[in-house]
Amino acid sequence: MDLDKIERLVRIIENSSLTEFTVKEGETKITMSKLTHPPVIAGGMPAVAGPVQVSAGADAGAAEAEKDELELITSPIVGTFYSAPAPDVPAFVRVGDRIKNGQTVCILEAMKLMNEIQCEFDCEIEAVLVSNEQKVEYGQPLFRVKRL
Repeated sequence: MDLDKIERLVRIIENSSLTEFTVKEGETKITMSKLTHPPVIAGGMPAVAGPVQVSAGADAGAAEAEKDELELITSPIVGTFYSAPAPDVPAFVRVGDRIKNGQTVCILEAMKLMNEIQCEFDCEIEAVLVSNEQKVEYGQPLFRVKRL
């Protein structure tokens, strides 16, 4: 999904009475929620708009390879990477953590919307490939993981 399409989706929700919608394209699923007055959590960071589930990327459906094969969690959107919900809170995940299907791994901020990125499978974090508050591109690897 490219940036223009995401921007159009954001404009649709901003200019309509919709409060939430979900769009799925290939392996990427984006859920956006409109907040009428965004709440603020510790550290002054806006609360999360809604979860985004992301699978292991383009290679996920290519082959049902060995379960212990290393894979990547990639960015489903262009935005700013946040490893934790607030500056004074521990990161969602660290190297060596085992995460479950649906567990939040980071937040990506895009056009002032905070999107939780969730994994769609059980895995172990092998490496965090971006730093906190780093700008990321669509499809950029965020985490290297090993399926469990």
